[in-house]
Amino acid sequence: MASRRMETKPVITCLKTLLIIYSFVFWITGVILLAVGVWGKLTLGTYISLIAENSTNAPYVLIGTGTTIIVFGLFGCFATCRGSPWMLKLYAMFLSLVFLAELVAGISGFVFRHEIKDTFLRTYTEAIQNYNKNDERSHAVDNVQESLSCCGIQSYTNWSTSPYFFKHGIPTSCCMNSSDCNTQDLRNMTVAATKVNQKGCYDLVTSFMETNMGIIAGVAFGIAFSQQLIGMLLACCLSRFITANQYEMV
Repeated sequence: MASRRMETKPVITCLKTLLIIYSFVFWITGVILLAVGVWGKLTLGTYISLIAENSTNAPYVLIGTGTTIIVFGLFGCFATCRGSPWMLKLYAMFLSLVFLAELVAGISGFVFRHEIKDTFLRTYTEAIQNYNKNDERSHAVDNVQESLSCCGIQSYTNWSTSPYFFKHGIPTSCCMNSSDCNTQDLRNMTVAATKVNQKGCYDLVTSFMETNMGIIAGVAFGIAFSQQLIGMLLACCLSRFITANQYEMV
């Protein structure tokens, strides 16, 4: 029995070293997920606010997941150093839950990506029809038009059906040059055509969102497949070896 323990001790030591390294890397990925979530919220926040009906919670999910991973990454290091089988099993269970959550989130995002685009088209159209320059959605519309140098949905002519147009004309956020834009010009569609951006916002916004959400999905899937499975395997193997050989960290 003693000789068997001496033979398996190097294996356990090796597994513990690998799991500590893994837990540290796992902790780093938690920091990355947290950073990506914050970046996604700050970058996509304006566009998400225009999808109020079924707005994506992806940035918040990543922020929450990243924070949780940071905590459990530290827990994984502690459990490994202590050599506690039940802690290691709990760590493996958590990794499996994170893996499943990321997998479900990624599949759902892929399956419902077209619904998000349709919802955006509908809510953006409503935002233009209810535009008043003062509420949150109106500010979001202005931010989109200014940051992407676009106007309206498919083109600037979409504003001609908005109640706001009949009183104030096309919003100044559509202007190519704000210093060469006045209310009188913006009330006249013919004159406004030479003053405002010609491209509509819908194609630009959906393309921008797909590109950035692709980055978020890529990070999530990369972490799910390359790390969680490895971590679960290491934690389960170490727990089994420690239990079988009654190994305790001194």
